[in-house]
Amino acid sequence: MPVIRSGPDQHTLRAAIIDAHRAEAEFDDARAWLETALTGPMDPIAAEVWAFDEAFEHVLLVNHRFRGWVPPGGTVEPGETPRDAACRELFEETGILTGVLEVPAAVTVRSYRSDWTPTLGLSYAAVVDGSLPLTGESHQPVAWIPLDHDRQGAFPQDRPTIRAYARQLSRTRTGSAD
Repeated sequence: MPVIRSGPDQHTLRAAIIDAHRAEAEFDDARAWLETALTGPMDPIAAEVWAFDEAFEHVLLVNHRFRGWVPPGGTVEPGETPRDAACRELFEETGILTGVLEVPAAVTVRSYRSDWTPTLGLSYAAVVDGSLPLTGESHQPVAWIPLDHDRQGAFPQDRPTIRAYARQLSRTRTGSAD
């Protein structure tokens, strides 16, 4: 394990590396990017949750003031694993307290603002009771959005990825082969 000079601590980094290699999908050549990033200072890691209702018809999103409708998520704090950060962010941004599925849904590299350098992002999934009350953060509404809705958000390429993942997860959970 390389020693890093800044950014995530060793516990956080070790968990991120393991989950990045376990993720079901990889985008932006994220694993290779991570190997290169390990050789120098590294920005914080991000984690988010793709939360689906039990019928796999809706995804839980927050209306971020700069990024539009996006999955709940944020920065992994020092000493925290990306998985724990995803669950914490889900609770902080939606009021829902739940775990995430064992295998991460995706790993990606992106800039969350135009003036920020790219960072590693891990996406986790959860299946949640859609009737639970939602409590969004101040000035950041939260809502169940139909999966087929073309919501406005900073990462439009995520829409088909999240939809495809929901279909796959639904088939796995119901045992259907369609």
